Amino acid sequence: MSTRTLDGRVAIVTGAARGLGRAIAERLGAEGAHLVLADVEVDGVRDTARVLTDRGIDALALNVDVADEGTVQEMADAALARHGRIDILVNNAAVYGALRRRPFTDIPVEEWNHVIDVNLRGPFLCARAVFPAMRDSDQGRIVNIASAVFFSGSPQWAHYVSSKGGLIALTRALAMEVGIHGITVNAVAPGFTMTEASMSLIEDAALYGVERGAIRRAETPDDVVGTVAFLASDEGRFITGQTIVVDGGRQLH
Repeated sequence: MSTRTLDGRVAIVTGAARGLGRAIAERLGAEGAHLVLADVEVDGVRDTARVLTDRGIDALALNVDVADEGTVQEMADAALARHGRIDILVNNAAVYGALRRRPFTDIPVEEWNHVIDVNLRGPFLCARAVFPAMRDSDQGRIVNIASAVFFSGSPQWAHYVSSKGGLIALTRALAMEVGIHGITVNAVAPGFTMTEASMSLIEDAALYGVERGAIRRAETPDDVVGTVAFLASDEGRFITGQTIVVDGGRQLH
């Protein structure tokens, strides 16, 4: 008998072209999930799907802007057309690597709106799009990728911190609404993780903040994906509305 925890489940992962999203897709696929991968980076998400397909994992790549209601609905429709069900949603897509730190008084309103649109409106739209399928099957797992910056405040990054704080709030609100349908909603809050986006933000990224952690090394995507897979599985069926910080003990929450 297979010991894979997600055999036959259908998982949507947003922001799957690279970085943490790609690592999450790889882990869920290795656990037996059928994958629907979404990203605005078309070439990147297609490459992720190709790599996973070569490993024998069922993966469909879609061009999706999570801030656009129409393409989000098309994503849900495509998952249902291909598999007839949606079991897992991982809201990972976010504006992050392109941002630069600056005082909140210097953040253009257009940039603020863009970050909130993708990082908070996006998970809201994605959850709303998959909810009918999860409700009809009386089960579902929604995992929102937040950030430990919510707990630290991380100055001069007001829009990003606010978007991730809002996502934690959305996690709690949705959990209370959809639990009656057997759907869990949780957040995973990584620390500063060694992805392409993180390494573009700061020099010597692998050393950043290491001295503040209980575990004194840089965080990698592999440190995060196990928690996501756990919450997406039946093992996490009685955990909901929670935010799990995965940062090696830099924030004790």
